[in-house]
Amino acid sequence: MQANTNETQFMATLRAALGIKQDNAEKRAAQIFTSPNDPNPEQTGIVETIKSRQGKDYMGLIDHLCREAVPLKLNVIPVKDEAQVSKAIVELVKETEPEWGTKKSVVQWDHPLVNALDLKTALKGQNVPVHTAVFDSAGMDNIKRSKAKERVRQQMIDSYIGVTSADFCLADTATLVMRSRPKEARAVSLLPAIHVAVIRKEQILTNLKELYTLLKYDPDTRDPGVLPHHMTMISGPSKTADIELVMVHGAHGPRALYLYVITE
Repeated sequence: MQANTNETQFMATLRAALGIKQDNAEKRAAQIFTSPNDPNPEQTGIVETIKSRQGKDYMGLIDHLCREAVPLKLNVIPVKDEAQVSKAIVELVKETEPEWGTKKSVVQWDHPLVNALDLKTALKGQNVPVHTAVFDSAGMDNIKRSKAKERVRQQMIDSYIGVTSADFCLADTATLVMRSRPKEARAVSLLPAIHVAVIRKEQILTNLKELYTLLKYDPDTRDPGVLPHHMTMISGPSKTADIELVMVHGAHGPRALYLYVITE
């Protein structure tokens, strides 16, 4: 069949360009596509290093993260506990204004750490509604499900602050890492003008090498047999210099990003 013939010829051309012969293709594949149950000594060492970190190690990573975040315009704010995060977000809402319109509203993930902030109660005094970007579709027909989805989408569009957590944060590049999940809409970190993320210090890693090693070789981290739709990596607020090399923040996403790191 023509499609298979073209594919075969295409792969043969690639192998020839890379110097791969058919007799060593399987050996190369085994080296690249390693088993998550069979890490080499280096990979085992990386996982053990991450698992054995103590408080002083994490404080060193936080200091490193804060330094790398400065040129990216990422506001890293170490705090003691969830109560301090909640108080800080209340002050942020009080001191900032929506980019469009005058009505303030906040949208958040349905996430244990975010829910622990109890922002609905904290912002009640300012009369600022807090929406959760999730709905229970059980028992809904297609029409009701479509209306519920549109309602949540509109709440994300109307809100000027979006509150999320993250799976990890990489100190070397000041990068938030978020794996996709049903109750953690990516749009919460993209549509509002201000993105607020909340993590614990134990979620900070050094670099991408640690991240990928942990995702593949740590049974407590990887989801066995389940691949996420995507993994979002965020390094500071949205920015572009496409027009006359002038840096502009907020062109394709949030214009400000605040990262609260719980050090308790």
